Amino acid sequence: MISLLIKNLTIKMKSMINPIIKAEAFHQLSQTQNLILIDARFVYSNYEKGHLDGALHVDLNKDLSQIVENPAHGGRHPLPSPAAFGSTLGKLGITPESHVIVYDDKNASMSAARFWWMLKALGHEKVQVLDGGFQAAEKQGFLVNNEIATPQSSSPYPVTDWKSPLADLTEVKSASGKRNQMIIDVRESERYQGLKEPIDKIAGHIPGAINLPFTENLDENGSFLSQEKLKEKYLKAFKATPSSEIIVHCGSGVTACHTLLAITFAGLDIPKLYVGSWSEWSRNNLPMVTES
Repeated sequence: MISLLIKNLTIKMKSMINPIIKAEAFHQLSQTQNLILIDARFVYSNYEKGHLDGALHVDLNKDLSQIVENPAHGGRHPLPSPAAFGSTLGKLGITPESHVIVYDDKNASMSAARFWWMLKALGHEKVQVLDGGFQAAEKQGFLVNNEIATPQSSSPYPVTDWKSPLADLTEVKSASGKRNQMIIDVRESERYQGLKEPIDKIAGHIPGAINLPFTENLDENGSFLSQEKLKEKYLKAFKATPSSEIIVHCGSGVTACHTLLAITFAGLDIPKLYVGSWSEWSRNNLPMVTES
């Protein structure tokens, strides 16, 4: 019985799709398979100037968020409802069988990682983030043009709820005071320390949170570190804390997905995402820490 379970687990691991795809592998795959290519770059004018051939654009604010008037209620980039996102996916022609490749700019992959997390959170299997982004594919010789692609719309993607783990403000407040839980802040060190805050009104960090900047998931060329290096890094940081007791956040729940992508790429279980992040916490008269 045990040997059968191990065999089945091995087969499952082999069949799981890698969440990150290299530009060379992507270029080869695009020659043989019908892919849906998503451009998640934040600035739409960059998409208009030039994008990978056939790519459809998604907008962080309009498609991947449901912006509210007061960020104290959900942060600057709250998730849309699963049904609303399912409708967006249908308009993009994405079905549960689609193989989706999403890219961003080099050194970023932030909105791309958010799109990846959201699609995975619906239970979608075949979705990958292009390592090195637009620039890596262009360098590899992938065709670039400025023709606005027209999606082959389909029915709304079938959804029920977000299946990936989430944490809300109440849970984060509780975890902030517990030693057996971990809160990871992935913003750059200066924002975490409270030395600067270019976006939100107040600088600092959540009490008890540790700082693991998302930029440290990348090498000097803007590509993700190897699976081995990322696994070593995060196993060391987690200190045997189970993923169910780890909460990852950033400024508004976007770059946190970059770290969740890196953790998944490393072969580790995905922790909880706190979507509201610092943009929500800092607007609710809660304890804050600065190191200035």
